[in-house]
Amino acid sequence: MELWILFGVFTTLMLIGTPIAFCLGVASFATVAYMGLPPLVIFQRLNSGMSVFSLLAIPFFIYAGDLMVRGGIASRIVAFAASLVGHVRGGLGQVNIVTATLFGGISGSAVAEAAAVGGLMIPQMKQRGYGADYAVNVTSMAALIALLLPPSHNMIIYSISAGGKISIADLFTAGVLPGLLLAAALMVTAYIVARSRGYPTEPFPGFVMVAHLLAVAVPGLLLIAIIFGGVRSGIFTATESSCIAVLYALLVTLFVYRQMSWKDFVHATQGAVRTTAMVLLIIGTAAAFSWLMAFLKVPASLVIWMKSVADDPLTVLLLLNVLMLVLGTFMDMGPTIIICTPIFLPVAQAYGVDPVHFGVIMILNFGIGLNTPPVGAVQFVACAVGKISVWEAMRSIWPFYGAGLVVLGLVTYIPAISLWLPAVFK
Repeated sequence: MELWILFGVFTTLMLIGTPIAFCLGVASFATVAYMGLPPLVIFQRLNSGMSVFSLLAIPFFIYAGDLMVRGGIASRIVAFAASLVGHVRGGLGQVNIVTATLFGGISGSAVAEAAAVGGLMIPQMKQRGYGADYAVNVTSMAALIALLLPPSHNMIIYSISAGGKISIADLFTAGVLPGLLLAAALMVTAYIVARSRGYPTEPFPGFVMVAHLLAVAVPGLLLIAIIFGGVRSGIFTATESSCIAVLYALLVTLFVYRQMSWKDFVHATQGAVRTTAMVLLIIGTAAAFSWLMAFLKVPASLVIWMKSVADDPLTVLLLLNVLMLVLGTFMDMGPTIIICTPIFLPVAQAYGVDPVHFGVIMILNFGIGLNTPPVGAVQFVACAVGKISVWEAMRSIWPFYGAGLVVLGLVTYIPAISLWLPAVFK
C-alpha cells in the first residue's frame, strides 16, 4: 500500500501540472504519514540530499556557461564552426551541430546549449531559407551532446545518486566517444534531410580565414582542455574545476574579448542563482523520494522481477532502455536520475554491466526524453526560440530521433564505446 501512495500521489500531482519538486516532496510526506514515521525524516533526507560537496560543481558550471554566452565566447565558437563545415550541404545545420559539440564541452547543460546555440543559429537558418522545423529539430537534438561531454552536470548527479562511489573523472571520459558518435550521426542525418529539401550550402571562406577564426575562438575552447585535462589528470576535482571555469570565463570575457558589461554580469549571476535554487530543491526532494523507495525495497523487488522475466543481459538492457525512454518523456532529467539510479543500477550490476557504462546509457536515454513531450524541456526551449509549436517540430523530427536511437543501441551493446577511453587514462 505504501508504494501505491508514493507513486499514486506523485503521478496525480504531476498530471495536474504541479512543479516536479513539490510532486516529489508531497508524495514523500504522504507516504511517511501513512507509515507512521515522523515527518522530520523527510526534512533530514532533503537536507542530506542537498548537502553534498560534489553538488557545488553544478551551480558553478551553470554560472560559467551563462558568463560565456553573455561574454561572446559562444558567438566566436559559432563563427569558427561555420568556417569548418558551412560549405557542406545544409551548411548551417552542420554548423549548428559542430557548435553544439564545441559549446557542450564548455556548458555541460542541454537546456543552456539549446538556448545559447539556438538563439544564435535558428534565426540565421530561418533567414537563409531553412525550414523552422528543421532548424529547431537540429538544435534540440544537437543540444543533447552536452549531456555526454564533460562537464556534464548530470554525470555528477548520477555519481552522487550511486552513492558517490563512481569516479566523476571516469564518467566524464566515458561520455566523450558516445558524444562524438551522436554528433556524427546527427550530421549525417542533417545532411540527408537537407539534401532532400534542397537546402543551400555556405561558401568556404578559405584556410586563412579558418585559421584566423580558430585563433579568435581558442581562448574559449581552451576551457574544454582545462576542465577535462585537470579533472582527468587529478590536478583538481570536478568541484574545483567548476570554480576555475568561472574564474577563467570572467578573465576571458573581461580582458580578452572585452564584451562583458556590468548588466550582463548581473543577469548571469541572477540566472545562476535562480537555476541553482531550483536544481537543489529538486535534488533534495528527489533524494527523500529515492530513500523511501530504497526503504520499501523497490530495487531488490525489481531485480527479482527482472530475473523472472529474462536471464539474458542483452534482453534486460533492452527492457531497461525502454523503461528509461518512457520515464524520460514524463519527468525532468535531474530528479529522474536521482530516483532511478538506486533502482536500475543494482539491476544492471546484477547482470554484469559496468556502472560507468550504465551511467552513459542512462544519461543518453533520459537525454532523448528531454526532447520528447510532454516534459521535453530542451524541445520547449528550441521551439520557443524558433517560434513554432511543439507539434510542428514533432512532425519532422523522426529522422533525428532515429539517429539518437541508433547511437543509443550502439552505446548499449558495445561497451567499449564508453569504456575504452577511461581504460586508456587508467
